[in-house]
Amino acid sequence: MSHNTVDTTEDAAPAATPRPGYGRLLRTSGAWTFLLPGFAARQPFAMLTIGIVLLVQHTTGSYGSAGAVAAVTGVSMALFAPQGGKLADRFGQRTVLVPGVLLHTASVTALIVLALTDAPLWALFLAAVPTGASVPQIGPMVRSRWAAVLGGSPSGGPAASGGPAASGGPAASGGPADSPSGSSSGSSAGSSSGSRSGSDTSLLPTAAAFESVTDEFTFVIGPVLATALCTGVHPAAGLIAEAVLTLVGGLLFAAQRRTQPKIVRHGEGGPAEPRVSALSVPGVRVLAISFLGIGSVFGGMQVSLTAFTEEIGNPGVNGLLYGVFAAGNMLAGIVCGAVAWKIGPQPRLVVGYAGLTLTASALWAVHSVPLLAGLGLLVGLCIAPALITGYTLVESLVPASARTEAFTWLTGAVALGQAAAVTVAGQLADARGASAGFLVPLVGTALALVTLVTLRSWLTPTASGRVSTRAMSHRVPMAVD
Repeated sequence: MSHNTVDTTEDAAPAATPRPGYGRLLRTSGAWTFLLPGFAARQPFAMLTIGIVLLVQHTTGSYGSAGAVAAVTGVSMALFAPQGGKLADRFGQRTVLVPGVLLHTASVTALIVLALTDAPLWALFLAAVPTGASVPQIGPMVRSRWAAVLGGSPSGGPAASGGPAASGGPAASGGPADSPSGSSSGSSAGSSSGSRSGSDTSLLPTAAAFESVTDEFTFVIGPVLATALCTGVHPAAGLIAEAVLTLVGGLLFAAQRRTQPKIVRHGEGGPAEPRVSALSVPGVRVLAISFLGIGSVFGGMQVSLTAFTEEIGNPGVNGLLYGVFAAGNMLAGIVCGAVAWKIGPQPRLVVGYAGLTLTASALWAVHSVPLLAGLGLLVGLCIAPALITGYTLVESLVPASARTEAFTWLTGAVALGQAAAVTVAGQLADARGASAGFLVPLVGTALALVTLVTLRSWLTPTASGRVSTRAMSHRVPMAVD
């Protein structure tokens, strides 16, 4: 009798696991409560740099000064963002986000006032530091919420606290996360509906792809919106809109407490993950280097495409070329999220990054608009797989107590790589032409690929990494893919 019951459960389990996909992801209970305000709150991130450049250039008459102020903002964000992520992991997203958006709004306001009153350049630099340091890290916070909602936290995610489960399922009630003891009924519930009542890690790659597409969409419309406001309304209108959206969207996002990842406090109420720094995990350091290379592609393409279109006497085609590049990234991101991968994330990352390096290696030799558009599309198609897989690996490498910090290290690495690439590519383009500027993405990705291949073993969870940490909790370790 007992044998028949076990067989029935095992036979039913595979049928209860639908194929991962965007529709299934977006039906996750509670997802829209943080997706909508999260999209509004992350939009200003794409408006900040171009808004600073247009305002400062208008008041100083110098693109060099404008670029320098924007670069200070970017470097400040890259350095301070991981600290904000660490605080969010330790004290909760709301606790960090509310004062953060208030500080950012005040800093942007100060920068606007200083620029419009013809303050000296050093004063703009001083205002740029807190402006960048206080940029709300909404993208990493959304990714952490996905991991929690889909069952990627050691405390069972929202299911453990009465929040939503995964994939449209009801909140966990009576499942293993809610059961105070290992009763037979609790075990039965967990075995029959585990994927719907607190754990659905098969959707994590889809969530990573969805976030990558959202980020890319943000960087398509954000600069356009800021430029239209600065040129059509007032030079400061872009930054004013950035500050308002940050304030309103950030506070609305912070108000969504139900989907906020549970704070893991060491030694409180049973087993908990040890407090660690995300950067102490070797795999995160390898991923950060690879994301620096991705940032070099974004920065190198922005400057070099602009220089190329100026050289051919057709600057108006710059937006089209960069749009094709961004469209490739978005398209690849959509496809990556729809595929049920049979290959592990580690080899996927190496193969994807090799493709990115290969396509970037030919940019410097192209001298026609159609060929550059086609090659730009290929480069964009290769970025998303590497980016998405890198974010997916964080869930298996890093304890939930440091996951937001890990995401912000990767986001900061992209920003830092982009800031460095903009500077170097600009100097090369001024001295040697656009072709020299296109060497920056090649060198950046090649160096990152060598590091990735050499240290790829660090991307496998070890006894001291994520798998060991999960074994301390009440859930069984699960593969990301």
